[in-house]
Amino acid sequence: MSFAELQIEPEYRSLTTDVAKNFYIPVLKEAILYQRAVGFFASSVLAQISEGVECLAEHGGKIQLIASPHLQEQDVEAIEKGYQKRDKEAVQKVVRDALFRELNAPANDTEARHLDLLVNLIAYGCLDIKIAMVKSKSAMGMYHEKMGIMEDIEGNQIAFSGSMNESGNSLVNNYEAIDVFCGWKNDFDRKRASAKSDAFRRIWNNEEQQMEVLSFPDIKEEMIQKYRLTKRNPRKPKKVVTEDIGVTQFVSPPTPEPKIPETVHMRDYQNRAYENWANQNYCGIFDMATGTGKTYTALAAICKLYEKLGKDLVVIIVCPYQHLVEQWKTDIEAFGMKPIVCYSASEQKDWKKRLKHRVNWYQFGSTHHFCMVTTNATFSTEYVQDLLKRLKGNTLLVVDEAHNLGSENLQCALLPNMKYRLALSATIERHGDEEGTQALFAYFGEKCIEYTLEDAIRNEMLTPYYYYPIVVTLNEDELAVYTELTRKIGQMIAASPKKHGKVKLSEAAKSILIKRARLVAAASGKIEALREAIEDYRDKNHMLVYCGSASMKDNDYVEGKPSADEMRQIDVVTNLLGNQMGINVAQFTSRENAQKRKQLISSFDEGVSIQALIAIRCLDEGVNIPSVDKAFILASSTNPKEYVQRRGRVLRLYKGKQFAKIYDFITIPIALDDVSSYAEEDIATARSLVKRELARMIDFAKIAENPFEVDSLIYEIKNVYNIKEENLEDEWDE
Repeated sequence: MSFAELQIEPEYRSLTTDVAKNFYIPVLKEAILYQRAVGFFASSVLAQISEGVECLAEHGGKIQLIASPHLQEQDVEAIEKGYQKRDKEAVQKVVRDALFRELNAPANDTEARHLDLLVNLIAYGCLDIKIAMVKSKSAMGMYHEKMGIMEDIEGNQIAFSGSMNESGNSLVNNYEAIDVFCGWKNDFDRKRASAKSDAFRRIWNNEEQQMEVLSFPDIKEEMIQKYRLTKRNPRKPKKVVTEDIGVTQFVSPPTPEPKIPETVHMRDYQNRAYENWANQNYCGIFDMATGTGKTYTALAAICKLYEKLGKDLVVIIVCPYQHLVEQWKTDIEAFGMKPIVCYSASEQKDWKKRLKHRVNWYQFGSTHHFCMVTTNATFSTEYVQDLLKRLKGNTLLVVDEAHNLGSENLQCALLPNMKYRLALSATIERHGDEEGTQALFAYFGEKCIEYTLEDAIRNEMLTPYYYYPIVVTLNEDELAVYTELTRKIGQMIAASPKKHGKVKLSEAAKSILIKRARLVAAASGKIEALREAIEDYRDKNHMLVYCGSASMKDNDYVEGKPSADEMRQIDVVTNLLGNQMGINVAQFTSRENAQKRKQLISSFDEGVSIQALIAIRCLDEGVNIPSVDKAFILASSTNPKEYVQRRGRVLRLYKGKQFAKIYDFITIPIALDDVSSYAEEDIATARSLVKRELARMIDFAKIAENPFEVDSLIYEIKNVYNIKEENLEDEWDE
């Protein structure tokens, strides 16, 4: 049951209603947090509300109490002198002595039981007490505020304030009153409850300038030794309960132990990555090629850090897309953790409540570990950011495909309170975005390891490959559009402001760049070229055709919703291979859910019912299909981040897979035989695209098994287009 289901009045008066029975007990029974600030506290109050307190303790709740010490006149004088001399230890000693004076022997059995409950709450971490004093330039004052905040598992808050102290007399004998604010009822109550909660947090953390808040572990230990009659753990549930959120009774979630599975054996380079990370105070970057075990390396690092810190660690894992979250979830669970899965379509529909209460439990000391995994989009929301900003202590932020968080709109999500930081990426450097790259290095630190595709192939972590570039030219209509778009881009670049020597492109200019890139990716000549390239493989299997004219960084990208251009190309390819050439094919796009994807991959692996998958973006999105040994990449990219990832995913190890073949469709505006007939102005316009395509060819060829076969084509293209520059990358390309 939540607070919202209780009958709660806007005020309670002690002589007209039983405040304990009608307010304290029913609310505490459903609470996981009780924060109380009072001028006076006596254990006698527990006699009145013990039923509610015990329920709160049983389901993992926490009580935080702020009270004033009973100071005598000489105590006040001594404290004032201590402050004048800036002698904090002297001040603490006076307060400690005053507290010790209050530790009288119980007067009767009832009082003894009250004290036994009190000290067991302290001993088992259910109750924490701090002492508050008001200080000014002239004198010491007594902290005399009376407020309380209660919170349930659903995040509902109740705040109350009034004349009532935390004592039995206040509840029974005195004429006292409290005003109650239910945060879910209306905006006024929500603001009042939130204000009380914020005020308590500031006082508890000793953030109020005119107050001094002290904690005395030795006083607590003295109380336990003096008053403890039993060793009954108030957190131990009286009956079997569930941790699922939303049920009537629940427990503080069990703390799964992050642990490296016995079946996982880390390689030398993975152990080296961790050691370097540890030497950098657990901040840094794992720059590792796709398919080389970044995820497992990161999870092993988490487990080792957890042990290093005495099993006290919050783990926050962030990755770009929803399906990657689910992949991470499976791996996280294999390493002993039970993550909160946070994104809009999560199967954990109550993830917001789960996350909020794990944050609370960690801050209150009720748990020493939890793990969450989320998307970039959810991580950057105000709700999640505000929650995570509250975390103090041992917090670890792990970001997969971390180059994405270097974007201008996501940099602000990199929380400064994350004590430990780990970035994972095969391409941490952001193409054409030096500022974004520097922001990532400034936040995460230096690279702990740089493990390239070449390293992985040489060490047999990835499959060797043969590279076959296939040259495709634009037709007359496509060339005319390309030329016009390039002219507009040139004009916009010339008119754009510069920052640190780099041109700052407008959104309009970026839009035209994307339009030009899509034109190149969807060049009509690729279809006939594909027919010729795949003809010899009509009876083969384990083929992947990668289509798509859009990129996941396009302005109109929506996960799970292919663009019209993408669908046009994939439908044309499906018709060509499936209907015209008789190859068993299936489309593999972002529209398929995780279960459907598993089915398709399983059939594809068998190589009978599906010979070829025709895919959109899957190589960018992190979907792994290791059985692919022949890839036909129509949607070629000039962005190193994208094409390095695509190549790496084709090279994953698979049983019986000795090498892979990559057919890369290279687009040039003008056919090599026709270049000489064009004016230099037209050739110059076309040259920028050719240079970018050449850059990818050179990168693919240099670690392929057949580099010399490609060299002659590269030489011919450079010669025909009169390209002499060593650096073939175009910084304006998106």
